[in-house]
Amino acid sequence: MGLVSGKVAMVTGGASGIGRACSETLAREGAQVVITDIDGDGMAATVASIEAAGGSALCLHHDVTDEDAWRTVLAEVKSRCGGLNILVNNAGIAIGGPLLEMTLEDWRRQNAINLDGVFLGTKHGIPLIDQSGGGAIVILSSVAGLRGAPGLAGYSASKGGVRLFAKSAALECAAAGLKVRVNSVHPGIIDTPIWTKMPPGTLTGGANAINPEDLAATTVAKRAGRPQEIADGVLYLSCDLSSYVNGSELVVDGGMMAGTGSRTALLNQGSE
Repeated sequence: MGLVSGKVAMVTGGASGIGRACSETLAREGAQVVITDIDGDGMAATVASIEAAGGSALCLHHDVTDEDAWRTVLAEVKSRCGGLNILVNNAGIAIGGPLLEMTLEDWRRQNAINLDGVFLGTKHGIPLIDQSGGGAIVILSSVAGLRGAPGLAGYSASKGGVRLFAKSAALECAAAGLKVRVNSVHPGIIDTPIWTKMPPGTLTGGANAINPEDLAATTVAKRAGRPQEIADGVLYLSCDLSSYVNGSELVVDGGMMAGTGSRTALLNQGSE
């Protein structure tokens, strides 16, 4: 028996990176997994990986910024899976660069996905999870949601927002007697495609593309984290092992927040 056997789990942004690792991990531990994303090919690859390992998964196209889409997707989850026990609000983007050069369009786009998407998922996911017997919502934030960094003002704002949103949502659920725990996960420098999507020099000021291993070389762990290491934390917060953990933040950063490392390592932080 796996840690989430018999549970239904939904992972947004499950087409790659941390989202894919979370989906595969929850499926391996016995959950029926619903993967949502706007990347159809990536979702299909995640489903294929899960099914090849003997797990159960399906995928649904999903724009997390669209409230009607949330209603439609969750209705489909209820219809096809019978309910929902675990929601991993993972979908996110990172738009870096100097604050004075950031456009209002980019600010709003980043917040629409990173913050509005989490709000909508939590708002519409809580009733279904409670009706399904209870469970957990896990929100992917970042160490950039715990402290500021040059070049990440907009990203930090969105990730700091979901950190406190998770705490408030947890308290509201408890006060209302709803059987839903809400926690956040704060990755450090993780080796995922998010870095290759940033223009060269976004954080370091140089002309080279961002290499997560270079950024992480002077952290306590001396390396970038792996998506699986974040997925393991998400699994913990999704299962009964964390039944007494609510409104908390789980930092998985190789020691970055411990306060050591070079200036470069301290100023550059990311997640998905």
